[in-house]
Amino acid sequence: AKALLQKAVSYYQAHGDEAFAVFSRQGEFIKGQLYVYVVDTNGVMLASGGPSVLLVGQSMSDVLEGDLKQTFNEAVTKPEGIVHDGEYRWSNWQDGGRIERKHAYFQRVGNRVLAVGYYLPRSDPQQAKQLLDKASEAIQENPDTSFQAINARDKRYYQDDLYVFVVDLKSRKFVAHGYNRRLVGTDFQSLKSPDGTPIGQRMLDTIKTKYQGEFQYLWRNPVTTRNEHKHAYLRKVGGYMVAVGYYSR
Repeated sequence: AKALLQKAVSYYQAHGDEAFAVFSRQGEFIKGQLYVYVVDTNGVMLASGGPSVLLVGQSMSDVLEGDLKQTFNEAVTKPEGIVHDGEYRWSNWQDGGRIERKHAYFQRVGNRVLAVGYYLPRSDPQQAKQLLDKASEAIQENPDTSFQAINARDKRYYQDDLYVFVVDLKSRKFVAHGYNRRLVGTDFQSLKSPDGTPIGQRMLDTIKTKYQGEFQYLWRNPVTTRNEHKHAYLRKVGGYMVAVGYYSR
């Protein structure tokens, strides 16, 4: 992504606004999921090699919301000549239009901001731990309300490949699942991974005599839709096991 951005900046410096037509068509500035897009410092989209080509000529302030709008507003005010970066959520045109996290590198050249971003299908361990802390505190305070929010895919507890699941330690059943509600009410103790390995009882055994633990297993990544290795952080909260995990290849 950085290399493509540097290439685009050099091309723009040599050709000026004539580069917009080149950036917006199939060619050397589109590499798989990577493409160049350009906005001016007033927020108008000027060029794009991706789905945002439909926004060329429009003010981005009219279509951006929340964190993305904040990231964009920061981008157009950054110093010129330095590569900056930020994260936001955007439609992945090569993945059926799924909204995914995207990390973008951008550089301002005069009153133009050139950018290239890549999608982030996997969260990291720190993000998983932070979500576990948030969910644990909420469940400690009000279990039923928290379970309802988790099962409703409340954005506080579900984003991309990160989600919370909760098991009642007495009944050994799921009481909440942030990605697959069909698991709620089913037996967790007999749960198996996609390759047939028993994992439910082993997770319960992991925290049987301690407050928290970690467990690795194979599970479906909701973003990539592939079975991948998952590292889960487990914690006892009252009479429940609360868990959040991150995926790795």
